[in-house]
Amino acid sequence: MAQENNSNIKKYHRPLNINIGMIIFGVMFIYIIICIIMYMQTEHLRGYEVKTGSLTVNNVYRGIALREETIYESIDAGYVYYFAPEGTHVACGDLVYAVDSSGKLAELMNETTDEKNLTNSDYNSLKTKIVNYRSNFQETDFSTVYDFKYDLQSEVAKLSNQTVLSAMDEMAGAAGISRCYADRAGAVVFSSDGYEELTPQGITLESFNEENYNRNQYLAANRFGKNDAVYKLVTNEDWEIVIQVDSEERVQELQEAEYVKVKFMEDQYETWGKVTVYGRDEEEGITFVGLSFTTSMINYITDRFLDVELILEEDTGLKIPNSAIAQRNFFLIDEDYIVEHGNDKKQGVMRQTFTEDNEITSEFVETPIYNVDEKEGIYYVDESVLKVGDVLYKEDSTETYTVSMQASLTGVYNINKGYADFKRIIVLYDNDEYSIVESNTTYGLRPYDYIALDASTVVADQFVHEKGVDNFPE
Repeated sequence: MAQENNSNIKKYHRPLNINIGMIIFGVMFIYIIICIIMYMQTEHLRGYEVKTGSLTVNNVYRGIALREETIYESIDAGYVYYFAPEGTHVACGDLVYAVDSSGKLAELMNETTDEKNLTNSDYNSLKTKIVNYRSNFQETDFSTVYDFKYDLQSEVAKLSNQTVLSAMDEMAGAAGISRCYADRAGAVVFSSDGYEELTPQGITLESFNEENYNRNQYLAANRFGKNDAVYKLVTNEDWEIVIQVDSEERVQELQEAEYVKVKFMEDQYETWGKVTVYGRDEEEGITFVGLSFTTSMINYITDRFLDVELILEEDTGLKIPNSAIAQRNFFLIDEDYIVEHGNDKKQGVMRQTFTEDNEITSEFVETPIYNVDEKEGIYYVDESVLKVGDVLYKEDSTETYTVSMQASLTGVYNINKGYADFKRIIVLYDNDEYSIVESNTTYGLRPYDYIALDASTVVADQFVHEKGVDNFPE
């Protein structure tokens, strides 16, 4: 019997009580979700603060150094010992090197047990070469390791000159030792590269191919054959660097300047060079330009290829990114049809319109002005407030003007006021990333204005959601 009573028990379902609070909470929750989704899908504007700056123009060129160079050959076969340090001047009649064809000088030096003591000056000379090599070394140009090796060997050979001279004096009168003297004044170099006879007029693009460039270093105490090249003499302080210029505008600029300030990247030394334009490779669009100097030749006497920077006038103004620049169309309105209206002198036009009875009348339409061509007497008017075919009245006259002519302006979108306001710009100079524009022009930009970084994401007069503001590099 108890079992039958339990079977009649049913579970009670509590009814859902919906009140106004739950409805409001649900609506707010859905609204927040929708706002989050819209925010995530909206492309937010990034602004930039405009500041005065200058363009970073790549004016660094790699050039070929040309000098008056004469190669001298060994007068005999044998071991060669140098007595004039490389890169120093010798006078006519100075001892440059000696040739030991008998081999007795090398034997005598090997038998010498006295160790040469190096002075502080000797150590400093070696230290300078090592420090310069470390500061200029690049892993992409490993061949400089061998040049460094040859330089150190030459330096060590120079330091042992006194020992060689002493040995030669002991063997005075011995056969097989010849002393060789300079036949003219000049600077000594112990290497050659085949560019000694190259002239500015004979330079081609292949001359700049450093992969095929070979430098033959002459090492002291090595054996040379008779008539082998043994040293080189640079006999004139006047020298020249020839560079490749791929811009016709830059070539013209250099020609007009005649002289240009040049910085040598190796040691940051600055001097003035005279500009000469030589041949041109029409196929590649390259012009060969020479920079002539009358000083500092000996500083770079062992370098055939040099990096130089042309220091030209700095281009300064308002610096903006090229991505911010846009083109926008405007109506062209004759200045005679621009009127001022009201106490606040708002600028606009008187446009023809019709009453309800189809009678002709006129109305004032405020028209924002974006540019004025004072020479032609033309105003650039926002095309959103007028349309093609509108008839305008001249003030205090029955003459009319039909809106039709249009033209475009170059500008950026100013976002100072929270909406995209087009501002005309005048570009003075530009490169691949930035432009320099005039400052404080009528209807233009001012320093510290905020502009849209990417003009392609902006619609004129739209309200903007600013994501951030970046500063231009100085």
